[in-house]
Amino acid sequence: MEVEESESRTSWSGMSGETHSVLCDHAGKKRKQDPVPEPVIRIIEDDEEEEEDEMMSDHMKDSEEPSNKRVKPVVKSNSLTGVLTPVKTPALKRIGMSISRSISFRTDARPLPPAPLRPRTKASSFPRRRNSQCWSDTVESHDLTAKEIKRQEVIYELTQGERQLIDDLSLVKKVYYEPMLKLEILTESELGQIFGTLDSLIPLHEDLLDRLERLRGSEKTVGEVGPTLLNWFPCLEAYVTYCCNQVGAKALLDEKKHEKRVEHFLRLCQESSFSRKLDLWNFLDLPRSRLVKYPLLLKEIQKCTPSEHPDEDTLPDALEMIHSIVAEVNKKTGEAECQFYRRGLVYLEDSQRLSEIQQSRFIYCHGELKNNKGQRLHVFLFELALVLTRPGEGGHVFNVYRQPLQNALINLEEIPDGEAGGGGTFRGAFTGGNDKVKNCFRVSSRGRSKVNPYSLQANDSFSKQQWITCLRQAIVQSRDRTSQTSQSPLSLHLDPALCHIAELSLSSDTDMADQTSR
Repeated sequence: MEVEESESRTSWSGMSGETHSVLCDHAGKKRKQDPVPEPVIRIIEDDEEEEEDEMMSDHMKDSEEPSNKRVKPVVKSNSLTGVLTPVKTPALKRIGMSISRSISFRTDARPLPPAPLRPRTKASSFPRRRNSQCWSDTVESHDLTAKEIKRQEVIYELTQGERQLIDDLSLVKKVYYEPMLKLEILTESELGQIFGTLDSLIPLHEDLLDRLERLRGSEKTVGEVGPTLLNWFPCLEAYVTYCCNQVGAKALLDEKKHEKRVEHFLRLCQESSFSRKLDLWNFLDLPRSRLVKYPLLLKEIQKCTPSEHPDEDTLPDALEMIHSIVAEVNKKTGEAECQFYRRGLVYLEDSQRLSEIQQSRFIYCHGELKNNKGQRLHVFLFELALVLTRPGEGGHVFNVYRQPLQNALINLEEIPDGEAGGGGTFRGAFTGGNDKVKNCFRVSSRGRSKVNPYSLQANDSFSKQQWITCLRQAIVQSRDRTSQTSQSPLSLHLDPALCHIAELSLSSDTDMADQTSR
């Protein structure tokens, strides 16, 4: 049998002991090959020469196929054993060659190992979400009733909440405050205004955690918890200062976020795993969220406490105390918020300076609304007046737009969705050229006032309902306040300049001077 020289060279490359598990076509592109099975060594007799010639011919045709055709996996040996008539070789030598080939194919012709995966970022020791663990997971066995188990679970939740809050507050100090001060991203004064008295809250909660831990007995159960909470709750008065500062802190933080260095630092922190995808303000607001959760936890403990338990005498007192503390913090925070936004009002005319604005002690709500021209306004519903403004520069300056309305004189009209916007009332601004409007309401002033009605649009139906609810509440309470003031005999003799002077305890000297001058 005749074989071309080039074919002999190709076949001999398979006997060199090196096999390739990746085929290459004529364009040099790699083609994945299935695992090569173990070859079968056989001796070809002369009468099979014809059949082998046909196989050789087919093999040469396959090698001439275009490179973009799929190649059938090779299932035969690449050596000359299956192509040429073997040369007579001693039996012992043939056995050695067979063993050598077998070993070569079993080792080198294995499939390539899978490509290494892209290295994943190393998992941080700070979990994005904390693992929720129950009290039952910490004890091996107990003989408590279902009600007592529930009580222990709530007390354990109270304890774990303190521990997590301490960790978060310490994290804020270490990861945000100290680096921003060291890198001079913000000044010490700015950081003091943003973080407030946050640092003083850490030892306060560490004290409660230590007290709760000491209450746990050898079986990890807590007996009487009421006296401990009753003695510790007065410490929460420190929250008045912290929460009152949050109004200005939020405004300053939002303003500083527009600076490139601040935005870059805060974004890197939020993208890090230790932040659990929370931004800085989420961390700064954690103490307030914790404060309003204490009454809920105490109610649950009280619900699960048996009637004969010693806590039955102290838990009601503790619950009443925490309710009063939360109410006081809310009141003072509302006054601080009212004072902050009141200072930011810029009056374009003297007639806009209603005494009701300065006499207001809190804000029912405030937010963005559109007028009938489609202009975005920031509207404040103070205790005694409704003020429409246009936001100025800096985020805490508001230019008073049109004439403010006294709450006691407001007429509120809810505009049903789909009402025609013709007659020039809405001027097509709400609808973008359509004849339908949504989420709108109208306020006007009754009496002799010549103030034109204001048609306003909320962002959605929920926001509209919130505004209408707050407006109705403000109107009713303002009218009740007005009627009570008019019926009071002291109102006939009291100097107007001294009215509500006690209510301005949080006001600045400028506010007090303005009130006195009027």
